[in-house]
Amino acid sequence: MPTVLANVNDLLEKMVLEETGEYASTGGRKAKSIGINKSYCHAMGILITANHIEMVLVNLGDEIIKKDRIRLKFTAELSYCTEVAQKVKTFLEGELAKDTLLGIGVAIPGIIDQKERIVLKSHALGIENYSLRFLEQALEIPVYFENDANAAMLAEKKQKYPNAIYLSLNHTLGGAFCIDGKLFRGQNQKAGEFGHMILVPGGRKCYCGKSGCADAYCAASVLTQDNRQSLDAFMEKIESGDEKNLQTWNEYLDHLAVLISNLRMAYDMDIILGGDVGGVLSDYMIPLGEKVMAYNGFEHDVSYLKNCSYKKEASAVGAAKYFFTKHMAEL
Repeated sequence: MPTVLANVNDLLEKMVLEETGEYASTGGRKAKSIGINKSYCHAMGILITANHIEMVLVNLGDEIIKKDRIRLKFTAELSYCTEVAQKVKTFLEGELAKDTLLGIGVAIPGIIDQKERIVLKSHALGIENYSLRFLEQALEIPVYFENDANAAMLAEKKQKYPNAIYLSLNHTLGGAFCIDGKLFRGQNQKAGEFGHMILVPGGRKCYCGKSGCADAYCAASVLTQDNRQSLDAFMEKIESGDEKNLQTWNEYLDHLAVLISNLRMAYDMDIILGGDVGGVLSDYMIPLGEKVMAYNGFEHDVSYLKNCSYKKEASAVGAAKYFFTKHMAEL
């Protein structure tokens, strides 16, 4: 107890913790309630996509205190980096939180060499061996770069999911997984590329050039007709009982159930359903669960299927949270 009290007092003095109230009296002095000082520090997260950047400002309580989504077409030109830096400056203008800003986490759809600050390959952005050094210099504060699916996994609480798979069901299908609370990246930074596991041999053509990849059956683009309609519009048609779209939805859930069953058999972990489609699946967990159980004869429930914590901003939040983990380890 003396060690605990000494540590708590040290964190109170550093303002990492704060008194948040009092408990009811049990006969003596009222016990004080102590919790995280959410405004102690902040971090910013950015998600870069082909046509937009998404920005969030997050406090130590993992709460989004400001967010914005701006249309900005990605280019490999240096001018893009300076424009992103200007958007960040505008986003932070007038924010008191910028005085306690630890850094900016940048999530990118692609395979990243973090040591060398290079995007080795990104189909979504159409780049290979793209240096991130100029963007880092343009932002002028500490920067952390991460794959978008890995960042989405980092947005989840490690205490809740120390061992888990994250399925990022966005326009393309990505993935990540944690073992003992740490991201597993693989020998070549490619672990979690579940979108390019063969789901239907000889099936639909995937953007990677192969046929039958999970991406061609389980990405959000299957439902949005490659962005010819929004996911919200598709779900509205489902809710209205449109037969054609209901058939597409049921086929989608069938293929997703096969992928989930395969991943569960391979890794025996919780599976978090994230990304754009993951954000709407919470209302369809029963039909999805029934389909999954039909493919898995070894388990009689699907309690391992989890809904994501952040429906839209997961990658940006996860990239930002890197700085909290780093800072707390240095205290």
